[in-house]
Amino acid sequence: MTIDFTFKIGGEAGQGLQSIGYALSKAFAKGGLYVFLNQDYESRIRGGHTFVQVRVRNEPVYTLSEEVNMLIALNKETIDLHKNELVKGGAIIFDGEKIPIKAEDNYYSVPLEKLALEKGGSKIMINTVATGAAMGMLNYDFNLLTDVLYEEFGRKGKDVVESNVKAARAGYDYSKENYRGKYDFTIRSLGSSKRMFLNGGEAIATGAIVAGCKFMAGYPMTPTSPILEFFASKARDYNLVFVQSEDELAAINMVIGAGYAGVRAMTATAGDGFALMVEGLGQAGMTETPIVAVVGQRPGPAVGLPTRTSQADLLFMIRAGNDEFPRAVFTPGTIEDAFWLTIKAFNIAEKYQIPVIILIDQHLADSFRTVDRFDLSKVKIERGEMLSEEQIRAMGLYNYKRHQFTESGVSPRAIPGTPGCLVVTDADEHNEEGHIIEDAETRTKMVLKRLRKFEGVKKEMEPPKIYGPEDAKITLIGWGSTYGAIREAVDILRKDGMDVSMLYINVVWPFPKDEVSSALSKAEMSFVVENNATGQLACLIKSETGKEVNGKILKFDGRPFSPMHIVKEVKERVRG
Repeated sequence: MTIDFTFKIGGEAGQGLQSIGYALSKAFAKGGLYVFLNQDYESRIRGGHTFVQVRVRNEPVYTLSEEVNMLIALNKETIDLHKNELVKGGAIIFDGEKIPIKAEDNYYSVPLEKLALEKGGSKIMINTVATGAAMGMLNYDFNLLTDVLYEEFGRKGKDVVESNVKAARAGYDYSKENYRGKYDFTIRSLGSSKRMFLNGGEAIATGAIVAGCKFMAGYPMTPTSPILEFFASKARDYNLVFVQSEDELAAINMVIGAGYAGVRAMTATAGDGFALMVEGLGQAGMTETPIVAVVGQRPGPAVGLPTRTSQADLLFMIRAGNDEFPRAVFTPGTIEDAFWLTIKAFNIAEKYQIPVIILIDQHLADSFRTVDRFDLSKVKIERGEMLSEEQIRAMGLYNYKRHQFTESGVSPRAIPGTPGCLVVTDADEHNEEGHIIEDAETRTKMVLKRLRKFEGVKKEMEPPKIYGPEDAKITLIGWGSTYGAIREAVDILRKDGMDVSMLYINVVWPFPKDEVSSALSKAEMSFVVENNATGQLACLIKSETGKEVNGKILKFDGRPFSPMHIVKEVKERVRG
């Protein structure tokens, strides 16, 4: 039997909605099912309307669904806002003793607060009772939820764990005993699974650690704060150094200092935080210092909607900084991409001594997904041309030139403090030794030297991914977190008889103009799908290939695309 079931858990910030969503997700993942979790929350600690959505399938899932099968409402506002999203036969779980509302056939009242007090000993256990109630409605294996609760609360002591298990059991038994005859949808375990369940931010932080990143500095900003937190939490285990800087400018300068000293280093910020880092980005470009910067997009300008999603910083990342210098901009769209492209970012940064930007958004950063364990045997660490002490001695005492002219543009790199050499550089224009100059000839040679590196970077990039037939009549083009929604939209449209495929770009700079140009030449119609108002990818395609797409499917309200949104837009435009 095909399983495609979506929970929506709604209430106010501070009611433990994320805990419900996470516990449900982990329990289903343990049972061999595939899970996708996304969050919608306001920029406030308490109050306001917040929801978490969990989609469960028996096959891989990459995105959210507009259709809701079960609504877990911790307040009346959630019912009012989301009851019309329920599919036919969908269920609403709520506390009828606390939410005065006229119950209909699909309303299932569970005394959440009463059971939390009686079995858990505190109102704080309402979310745990609600989790158990949802599991009971579906007749899912309670032991899997018990395992999750022990994992999550074990560090808080035996009493806390047992209180949560009792509260969950009370909700489970109540809904199962009272409603199983009325609500018959069942989700069964498919067997044990060792898949990971993590979000994009955790995947990036994990990738950085695996890549050998030893230093990170940052100032907390949504949506990249979890990257800082995850890295910091692993500092003792992996001998890492994390600094919460006083501001973004300090953060990038610390990272540049670490990179100069030979340490793999990274910072993470939001788009408006990166605006403060741009001077530092140029310094990394001029001094040819390898750094990695993660930039999480959110709607702007300025602070904008700090907890929502956006893809409006694409052109900013490609052009940020004064004058011209090489860089790479990666745009992962999946958890797997986030991990592997982070490792590649460090390799490219060091091999070519350039800044590399990993451009994500709130939707990718905060959304969780079940993924297979990463095969660490495939990890390769490439540090580029790093000189040994023997090689430096062979040059002669203090003959090392940090910015030596080479055919590739990449100068041999020495670590400061290595006996027999001075590693001199400057943010002013400089000569091969790194000392400031003013003459036109050296300036010209240095600019061309730096730019030559870009040719090597281009050769390192993999082509865009195609999902569906390469010769499809309709091509949907996306980048970043739109991957999952476009992919599923392609599946739906093809089932409906439309000849469509997806071209997915996870490296936007260097831009893969040959591959994109070829794909556009094969398609009769092409559409970009982007979370911005002006179609920035479409602009980039035109400037790099000279070709225009047929249309733009744009969304800039701070919310992510759903597959059905894309399906509707494509059908209207193709038939219109």
